[in-house]
Amino acid sequence: MAPHDETSPRRNASSSLRRALGILMYLAEERSHPHGATLTDLSAGLDMSKSTVLRLIAPFKDLRLVDQDPESGRYRLGPQNALLGQAYLERRDTRQITAPVLHRLAEESGETVHLVSFDPPEIVYIDKVESPRAVRMHSRIGGRLPAYCTATGKVFLAHSGDDVVDGVIAAGLPARTPATITSPDRLRAELDLIRRRGYAVDDVENEQDIRCVAAPVHDHTGAVTTAVSISGPAARVTRERLPDLGTLLMTATRTITADLGGTAPQASQD
Repeated sequence: MAPHDETSPRRNASSSLRRALGILMYLAEERSHPHGATLTDLSAGLDMSKSTVLRLIAPFKDLRLVDQDPESGRYRLGPQNALLGQAYLERRDTRQITAPVLHRLAEESGETVHLVSFDPPEIVYIDKVESPRAVRMHSRIGGRLPAYCTATGKVFLAHSGDDVVDGVIAAGLPARTPATITSPDRLRAELDLIRRRGYAVDDVENEQDIRCVAAPVHDHTGAVTTAVSISGPAARVTRERLPDLGTLLMTATRTITADLGGTAPQASQD
């Protein structure tokens, strides 16, 4: 008598679960069907028979994870997905999730790394990993600085509406160093460059002899919620290093964005 293969039902169940979850992901990501997907769309897009799609989608309909329009018959994500998404957003710990990436950045760059939030017209340090080198930054968690003259602040401004930018400009652009951008037109031109390049630079604009590079972290709507920076003495963070540090940062912030369930918009090609 042949031995009973107990793993076969498990494999079948696992395969069915993966295919069922594939339906949810298809409905979440399929932009070519903004009004919902038909049974034919799902069958073709997921390479499943229509009968298989109907069988796998039925429990999702029961749980309101998938809704079906009674007139068109099209399927779309149901309201229970909002509950799951909200629960995830409320319970995630941004500092805990980002910590491994921040520590890796500090090791790879040899400089101080900050995680920063935006409270216009200022930025707020919410986490920090010290440089492994002797000369370090004097910043502290909870500390605030003006947005217009910091790399992280300019990242936020580059991805904010005109009303936010106008408000920061109206609050004043006093020179903090000889290199500070104090002209509204020059600041707006700088923000345009940041959007095209993908990262921002504080070229000794906030503190004498300190240079900084920053890049954005995006949430599930594509909005910039936090920014990450690499900062250090200008003698170490030279202008020649800026492109490499910018690339390093953008790779890291894309990882953080994905880890937080966010979506980074496509970079401008202008």
